[in-house]
Amino acid sequence: MGTIKLKTIINSEIQLVFNASRNLDFHKESLACTNEKIIAGRQNGLIEEGETVTWRGKHFGLYLNHKSLITQMNKYESFTDEMVEGHFKHFIHHHQFIEKENSTLMIDTIHYSVPYGIIGKLFDYLVLKRYLRKLIEERNTYLKQHIEKQSDYDNHFA
Repeated sequence: MGTIKLKTIINSEIQLVFNASRNLDFHKESLACTNEKIIAGRQNGLIEEGETVTWRGKHFGLYLNHKSLITQMNKYESFTDEMVEGHFKHFIHHHQFIEKENSTLMIDTIHYSVPYGIIGKLFDYLVLKRYLRKLIEERNTYLKQHIEKQSDYDNHFA
């Protein structure tokens, strides 16, 4: 099983960071590099506990689908999305938010496992884990840059 843990400090209040992180419209923008589109489930706005969203994006030259269910949400502290359909054996992404003096610490913890036996494990070791980490880092950088700009508050998260 693979685990990825990332910490990002965002200079903004916790409510704004929490809502930006679950905003589907912003998610599409932040992952434009993979041509992410919603093909089923909640289509836009702030996803809530118990809702699903199915993403279709281009990864490794292939269009892949990934359906997630929000299985846990504690407003402004954490939420968890779990894959219910997709190309992993399992995929759980826990989002945690901790209020600091004038900022928010956002912690992403991803637990996943891959199918295809030894070939899947080799692919994970050589390529996949690094790819996933980079994808989440890029998304978090985009989130940080946009949420810290006053003009973007009104456009996405207010």
